[in-house]
Amino acid sequence: MGSTVLSLRIDGELLDRLREHAAKRGMSVQDYVVRTLIRDDFDERFKTAVDETEKFYGLT
Repeated sequence: MGSTVLSLRIDGELLDRLREHAAKRGMSVQDYVVRTLIRDDFDERFKTAVDETEKFYGLT
């Protein structure tokens, strides 16, 4: 899988908070943001799969 550049403009206070969170985990801000997005994407896909499974089996 290749990579692509994504440029963001964010508030200074948010960047400071992201730096703090990343530092606590020994990560760069970039790595922290990417892992957070990956985790959020996984959560959404997992929820969709559960919803579809429940719909298939008539559990909802």
